[in-house]
Amino acid sequence: MISQLEIHHLRTLSTLFKYGTLSTAAEQLGLSQQAVSQQLKKLRLILGDPLFSATGQGMAPSPYARSIQPIIDSVLQQLQQLPLPADIDPRSVSRSVVISATDHAQKVVLASQLQAIRRFAPKLKLLVIPIESAGLTRRMQLGEIDLALTTAGYVPDGLLSRPLFVERYLCVTANETLRRAEPLTLQQLVEYDFVVTSPGTAGLCGSAADWFEQQGYPRHVVISSPSFLMTLELLRQTELVAFIPERMLPVPGLFEVPLQKYPPGFEVVMAWHPNAGQDPVLNWLMEQLQLVVATSMA
Repeated sequence: MISQLEIHHLRTLSTLFKYGTLSTAAEQLGLSQQAVSQQLKKLRLILGDPLFSATGQGMAPSPYARSIQPIIDSVLQQLQQLPLPADIDPRSVSRSVVISATDHAQKVVLASQLQAIRRFAPKLKLLVIPIESAGLTRRMQLGEIDLALTTAGYVPDGLLSRPLFVERYLCVTANETLRRAEPLTLQQLVEYDFVVTSPGTAGLCGSAADWFEQQGYPRHVVISSPSFLMTLELLRQTELVAFIPERMLPVPGLFEVPLQKYPPGFEVVMAWHPNAGQDPVLNWLMEQLQLVVATSMA
């Protein structure tokens, strides 16, 4: 239940410790007395303790409340010492940032821009892990993951996001029967078996399934791959067809199949939990990623 505590809860407790009455605490916090009373009620549920009891002189803290008062005051004091983003010297930042990313984002964003980031912040350590899907919001709320680099359509509810760039798909295969100069129609293309890439979640649909259905030419998908790198390897060893992000190509042993019509591409985004919105180091890192990506794309 401790994970449900928020900064405004700590400020409410600290103010109650200091002034000892609901009315004075509400005045100091700029809230109504009812709002402070509701917060105290919620805090009692979260912490499993009465926290304060009414007396003739106001409200007296419980033994448990007295024991946690120094910790709460310390946390609030440390928050006050956080530098503003403009005050950060990147060269002095020494901490780790955990980034969950698709293999596409790992290659196109992180690997290609790592040298630029290290020039600005040589002491910053990046821990890159595969993209999380179902548990991303929870793990970000717990602070286990700081930033996600993924596709806009795969950002779960509860997270904030910022666009980086738009990627388009190309049709790729090693099947020599598809090597031709004239573009294929969709009707011709769907005669072949497909492999789709579904990072974080297994499924035989793929991101373009609805688009193909709308065109009236559903695909026959025979393999679902967890990453584009595995999809590329499957393509090299089979006669399957797949859509691969343009910035991951070319790849030896594979060639592009020109089409008369292409499925829509996707937007690559950075995603983070609202609780991390005031993290100056994370904000700086996101600004730098956006800057270096925009520069390289230009």
